Amino acid sequence: MRLCTSVLSGGLLLLPFLAMEVLAQQSARNIEGCSIRRGTFCVDMSLNGADLQNANLANSQFTRSILSGANLTKAVLDEANLSDAQLRGTILNQASLIKTNARRARFNDAQLVGANLRSAILQNADFSGANLTDTILTSADLTNAKFIGATLNNANIQRANLRSAHLQNASLVNANLQGVDFTGADLSNTDLSGANLDQAIFTMTRTKGCKGCP
Repeated sequence: MRLCTSVLSGGLLLLPFLAMEVLAQQSARNIEGCSIRRGTFCVDMSLNGADLQNANLANSQFTRSILSGANLTKAVLDEANLSDAQLRGTILNQASLIKTNARRARFNDAQLVGANLRSAILQNADFSGANLTDTILTSADLTNAKFIGATLNNANIQRANLRSAHLQNASLVNANLQGVDFTGADLSNTDLSGANLDQAIFTMTRTKGCKGCP
């Protein structure tokens, strides 16, 4: 038995949460007896396939939780904690993850089209194969993050920290990379065609086969 906790009106509401996978057709606000809302504390939970579209989950705790295949379209996860969470194939289109902590989170093959990850903490996160078209990553910390084979076309990544990041075979066509720090990053076979590279830093960056690299 695991616990899911929500902060309500200054107090704590403890509700038992059975460690079972959640089906997409279940309620977006009450899943397996756990009330999912702003400030929810769901550490080590299994929320596979959960339907959480438009949910307000700001300031929630999902550390080490499994959200693979969940639908979080237009959900609000501002300042939430998703560190070490599993979000493989998760749908986060137009979701808001401003200042979210997602260190070491796995976003492999996830859909983040038009999502807002401004100032998010994404150190060592894995976005390999993910679709981040039109995504906002301004001022995000992406140190050592993986974007292998990912799509970031038209993304706004101004002033982001991509030191030691892995972007092999990624597509950043027409992306705004102004002021991005690529120190020590791997851009092998990456496509930067049409990208804004004004004031971007490419110290010790691997650029073999890169299109549009300086």
